[in-house]
Amino acid sequence: MLKLQTKTLLALASVMFVLTLVITLASLASFRDFSIRAATEHTRTAAEMIRVALTESMVNGTMDKRHTLLERVAEVDGLDEARVIRGKLVEEQFGNGLAMESHADAIDYQVLGSGKPVYTLMGGYLNSEFRATVPYIATTRGDVNCLNCHAVQEGSVLGAVTLTASIEHMRTAAILTVIVLVGATALFSVISLLFLRRLLQPLVTTASEIEHAVRQAKVGDFSVRVQQRSNDEIGAIARHFNSLSEGITNKLSEIRQNVAHLVQSQPTENGDLLADTANTVSGLVKVAQFKQAIEEDESSEEVFQRIGEVIQDEFKFETFSIYEVDQTNKQIKTICVDGIAQAPIQWCNTDISEKCTACRAVRTGHYIDGTENALICRSFASDARNDGKTYLCLPVIQSGGVGSVIQLVLKKEDVKRAEHSRPLIESYLREAAPVLQAKRLMASLRESTLNDAMTGLRNRRFLEEYSDTLVNQCKRRGTSMTLIMMDLDYFKKVNDTYGHDVGDAILVDLANIFKANVRDSDLIIRYGGEEFLIILLDTDAEAGVLVAEKIRKAVESFQFKAGGVLLNKTISAGLADYPTDGQAFWQVLKYADVSLYAAKDGGRNQVVRFTPELWVSEEKY
Repeated sequence: MLKLQTKTLLALASVMFVLTLVITLASLASFRDFSIRAATEHTRTAAEMIRVALTESMVNGTMDKRHTLLERVAEVDGLDEARVIRGKLVEEQFGNGLAMESHADAIDYQVLGSGKPVYTLMGGYLNSEFRATVPYIATTRGDVNCLNCHAVQEGSVLGAVTLTASIEHMRTAAILTVIVLVGATALFSVISLLFLRRLLQPLVTTASEIEHAVRQAKVGDFSVRVQQRSNDEIGAIARHFNSLSEGITNKLSEIRQNVAHLVQSQPTENGDLLADTANTVSGLVKVAQFKQAIEEDESSEEVFQRIGEVIQDEFKFETFSIYEVDQTNKQIKTICVDGIAQAPIQWCNTDISEKCTACRAVRTGHYIDGTENALICRSFASDARNDGKTYLCLPVIQSGGVGSVIQLVLKKEDVKRAEHSRPLIESYLREAAPVLQAKRLMASLRESTLNDAMTGLRNRRFLEEYSDTLVNQCKRRGTSMTLIMMDLDYFKKVNDTYGHDVGDAILVDLANIFKANVRDSDLIIRYGGEEFLIILLDTDAEAGVLVAEKIRKAVESFQFKAGGVLLNKTISAGLADYPTDGQAFWQVLKYADVSLYAAKDGGRNQVVRFTPELWVSEEKY
């Protein structure tokens, strides 16, 4: 690709070359035309002199000596040949004449026939020999009447004189002149080119420096400046470009500093200023979009799922763990391992699940960098350490403590990328922290509305909200569900005799007995007062009776404390089976309640299985 200076100089050189060529050709043509014109006039004059001399010789009677005249004329400087050709009429009247007058050529015959002179270069356009053949026409005008001697008519061609002259000296002079003109033009062209080159040099150099500066700016280097070489428009361009570059550098540096402050990182000094800033701003835009998305999520589980997706999809880390910390019970729960929800602990020792302070990130509250010292946290899995893996653990601070931990498990080739990505990942986690805290608080508040504050069991509101879910679960699995209604016998006497505090303590002990005798998957609900509902999932009535009897016996054998007195209490139970006894949850619950009343009416401290005979109401449920 030709540069501006080269193209300009080539264009000017082409113009100068064409100009020189035109001048040369015009000069040669002009000198040729001048030479021909001069030779024409010269030979015409010489021909006229010969005609006059021959006429005088004829008048004076010295015609027989005309060859001497012609020889002397031929010796004139500039003439190479002079000869006379007699016309046909003259030969008929006076004979053939001298031998030199008999050698006519085609041009002579042409002139003798047409009576018109011929002036031409002999041998071609560039030949230096000029020939003029001029006719002698008989006329009565002038001092001498030709018809007095020649028996011809007026206007007849008597003969022709042929003169040849060299124009070599004119051609040489023309060539020398042209050489001088061409040399002068060439010298002028060279001087013009040098002068133009000098004028263009600052512009070309400035343009080249601006091009280099722009190329560097494209890769993020805005430090290149253009030298100001003059005070004209070119210098102004350099000055304004430097001012623009300085402004861009300052603004981008300010933006980068602010962005780095937002993500709490140190900007790289020698990095691509524009690309780094653009990438970080783009990352912050994604963080803002992430925050908007998690604020609209329903639960903390969905938030954790999005965090896992960001780690996998945005930052391309495949091995990682997300832990949720229970500061109350000092436990850690695994949320996600390598993108798999509720997976068992893989990258840490399992003892952290029961003792959260074994995790260094939980204990210290700041990020743990195992890339520099793999042994800084003793809870990192030894198998992973032996396999050459390292880790970076990022705590999520909630309510002044660590609420969750993000653990990145890294290969050696991922360490630098992880260090580079850490500030932006922490930005995601800072935005997620208050949302997780709010979701956890809302879940806790919701949980409290569904639990009985005294016993810690589920309450009746929970049953109202989740009854449909329980029925759908049974339908989906094709299993049964047994509802057991239980009521502590003669509980009112306890409150009346020992007070409500003792009554409350007995209810708490009773709740613990229930928990000890059912599965974790079963539901225990304080239905109201001393009345409880136990829902045995995936259990039919026959198995339910066995569980109810087990609980009844456990209560019967348990001694409840009433101040300094130990009390023995009994419990009555009624149960019904879904879907054997009824097709609606509340219908089965009513049947269990009817069975409970049947147990009380039958003497208490017993378990009654619902039968259709127990439903004595005429109303269909």
